[in-house]
Amino acid sequence: MVSTSTVTTLTIFSFFVCFIELTVSQQISTVDSECTGRWIHIRTLPSRFNLDLLSTCNHYPLTDDLCPYLANHGLGPKTHTRTRSWYRTDPLLLELIFHRRILEYPCLTPDPNLASAVYLPYYAGIDSLRYLYGSDVNSSADHGSDLLSFLTQDSPEIWSRRSGHDHFLVMARPAWDFSQPLTVDPPIWGTSFLERPEFFNLTALTLESRFWPWQEQAVPYPTSFHPHSLPFLESWIRRVRRSRRTSLMLFAGGGGTSSTPNIRRSIRLECTNVTETEPETSSEKIKTCDFVDCSNGICEHDPIRFMRPMLQSSFCLQPPGDTPTRKATFDGIIAGCIPVFFEDQTAKMQYGWHLPEEEFSEFSVTIAKEDVVFRGVRIADVLMSIPKEEVARMRERVIEMMPRVMYRRHGASMGLMNKKDAVDIAIDGVLQKISSRG
Repeated sequence: MVSTSTVTTLTIFSFFVCFIELTVSQQISTVDSECTGRWIHIRTLPSRFNLDLLSTCNHYPLTDDLCPYLANHGLGPKTHTRTRSWYRTDPLLLELIFHRRILEYPCLTPDPNLASAVYLPYYAGIDSLRYLYGSDVNSSADHGSDLLSFLTQDSPEIWSRRSGHDHFLVMARPAWDFSQPLTVDPPIWGTSFLERPEFFNLTALTLESRFWPWQEQAVPYPTSFHPHSLPFLESWIRRVRRSRRTSLMLFAGGGGTSSTPNIRRSIRLECTNVTETEPETSSEKIKTCDFVDCSNGICEHDPIRFMRPMLQSSFCLQPPGDTPTRKATFDGIIAGCIPVFFEDQTAKMQYGWHLPEEEFSEFSVTIAKEDVVFRGVRIADVLMSIPKEEVARMRERVIEMMPRVMYRRHGASMGLMNKKDAVDIAIDGVLQKISSRG
C-alpha cells in the first residue's frame, strides 16, 4: 500500500508538471535569441508512462521499497531536518529528478517543429521493475512496445520526422539491464528495450553504458548532495579544501570476501594488513588505508556513513563490482577525494561528457587491476610515490569537477543555475549529439 506522503508527493509533482506545460509558451518570446538550436520539446505522454508508475514504488519485494525516496521530487528525504542540500537519494529515481529539473530548462517549446530535441518523460527504469522482479518477468521482450505504439500512433509525425533521431530519454539503470536479445527464450536477466530496432536512433542517458551501441551515453549517478544556492556550494567547497586528510586511501564498499582472486579481495587484504605511515613534515601519523564496509546495501541511503571518511582521505579506491561503474566515484568527487580506478570501463570510457577522457590523468590515478591481483603491486606504494604537490594539484582538479557531476536541487538560486551541473551538461551533450547526426 502506498503511503499518504507518497500520494501527496505524486499530486504535487503532477500539478507542477501541468503548471509548467501551461506556461512554457509564455517563455518563448523572452529567450528566443538565446535558444537558437537549443529548443527542447517535452513530449506529453499518458501518465501510465511516468507518474502512474510511481504508485508501484513498493510492489516488488525482491528489490528496495522506493516509496520513501520519492520525496522532494525524487531527491529523497532530507538527511536532517534543517538541511536544504543533503538528501537520502536513490539513484534509480534519476528519471524523476531529471524530469523535474528539465521543467526549469529555459528553452522549452510547445511546438515540436521548432525543437532541436524531443524529451520523452518515460520512467523506463521504474517501468522495468515489473519485468525484472514482477509478474511480467517472462515477457521482458515486450518492454517498450507500449511506448512505441504511442509514439507511432499519437501525433506520429513527431516521431517519424527524424525517425527518432531527435528523441532522448533517461534510463536510471545500467544499459545492460535493457539489453536482453529479443530472440532469447527463455528470457535471461534484463529487458529488451534497447534491443528494439525502432529505438536504435534515440539517445538513452543511462547510469552505465555498453561500449559499442551509439544510442547510449552514461551520466553520473546522483549523489546525496543537491545544493540549493551558490553560497552553499561555495561553503561546501571551502570545507572540502580545508578538510584534514588523515588517511592515505579509502575503500567504501562491499565484496572481496571470497577466496577467488579479484580486485576487491586484494584491496581488503591490503587494507587489513597495512600500518600507519609517518609523513615527512609532521609528527602526526597518517592511516594508510581506511575501510567503510557497505555490504548488504547499508550505505545506499545513508551518506553519513561514508562522506566523513571520504573527506578525511586523499584517495578513494573505485574497483569495479557487479558492473564496472560505481556511485561511490561521484560521492568521492563531492568529497574532494581523488579517485583511483582499476579499469577504464569504470569511468574513463563511460562519462566523457562530464569527466573528459583527455583530462583523466589530471584528477585521477589508474592502476591496472591485473597488476594488483596477480603481480603483487601494492596500491599504497603507488599512491605514496606521488609527490605531495601533485596530490594537491589533483585534488584541486577534483574540486573543479564537482559541479559537473552534482545534480543541484530544483528551484535553486539564480547564481547556482548559472553554474552548469550534471543535468545541464547532459542536455548540452544530447543537443550536440543530435545536431551531429544532421
